[in-house]
Amino acid sequence: MEDLIKCYFEIGFNNKEILAVLAQNHNIVVSIRTLKRRCRELGLFRRRNQSDIDDVIAFVQEELRGNGQMQGYRWLHLRALQRGLVASQRTVRLVLKALDPHGVQIRRARRLRRRQYTTRGPNALWHMDSYYKLKPFGICINGCIDGYSRYVLWMEAYTTNNDPKVIASYYIQCIERVGGCPERLRADRGTENGHVEGMQLFLRREHNDAFAGDKSFLYGRSTANQRIESWWGILRKQSCAGGFNLFKSLQDAGHFSGDSLDKSLMQFCFLELVQKELDEVVQTWNTHKIRPAPSRGEPGGRPVLLYTAPQISGGEDRLKLFKHDEVDLCKEECTPKGHLPCDETVYDLSTLLMQESGWNTPKDAFEAAELYTLLREEIQNNL
Repeated sequence: MEDLIKCYFEIGFNNKEILAVLAQNHNIVVSIRTLKRRCRELGLFRRRNQSDIDDVIAFVQEELRGNGQMQGYRWLHLRALQRGLVASQRTVRLVLKALDPHGVQIRRARRLRRRQYTTRGPNALWHMDSYYKLKPFGICINGCIDGYSRYVLWMEAYTTNNDPKVIASYYIQCIERVGGCPERLRADRGTENGHVEGMQLFLRREHNDAFAGDKSFLYGRSTANQRIESWWGILRKQSCAGGFNLFKSLQDAGHFSGDSLDKSLMQFCFLELVQKELDEVVQTWNTHKIRPAPSRGEPGGRPVLLYTAPQISGGEDRLKLFKHDEVDLCKEECTPKGHLPCDETVYDLSTLLMQESGWNTPKDAFEAAELYTLLREEIQNNL
């Protein structure tokens, strides 16, 4: 129990949320008094032992050098907690305002109003789509989000998002992880979604609810796939804007032509970093607080709690069970992501050049850009 309390405390849950998730997901029922005592024994304090202000400033400066330039203080505050810093939202807000006043003004711009969206609970409707901003540079992203909780179910970066067998592998891995398939799943009419459609209809064909069989999969325009389109906006602001700008800078400087070699080198240098950044953004998103919108029928709370403990917000889990032997049949039509980030020949050559030249594996996007230009120049000089 101590490990669970520490885990949920460090990702930013308050006492009420910790008690709820312990009871719902782990069958551990304790009183608020016991929880507070355990937190004291573990040295877990929100206001005591505040981190040094210099450490908070250094953290915000580090974030601003990357994708943090697009993030608000609430997002940065949660990232700080997950990095082990103890600071109030007010402290992070004041530091951010002092270090990036122009960015604060930009984020104060009003947002567009979207149409009303309602659903009955988690797993009632999943939204699946692909993100194409980085595709010209050889990096393709595919994701899926639950409509009720806004919990991101998967977010995968790979060399393709056109292969229906690869997209199907994301779907199968996800339903095995959550223990069932959604009541309905929505996607656009791209050919890459054909296998997922067939598998969803196959797994739901014998159910007897109102959306069983052919009604369990919806096609629609990508721009009208509201939940996932909204999340792409979050991804652009919190992560991909910085990467896209860096890739464009390489292109504008004449270091990227768009041919197969350049794309493979981009994948070799950047793909794992992009996936790591996606994982961090998804973790922060899934544990941050969403404000309720009663007028639109949208519950507030943290996506991970709205998804795993829907009774807290009055939702009903709509997950549909499947037969494991049928999932095994579906796996035969899947192609999981390969263990290499790019073309095998380019991978072997790049690895050899790094060993011979003493170049290190990049730890961030700027080191990756430097490695990319070095490898590209070395390979082109020897062609």
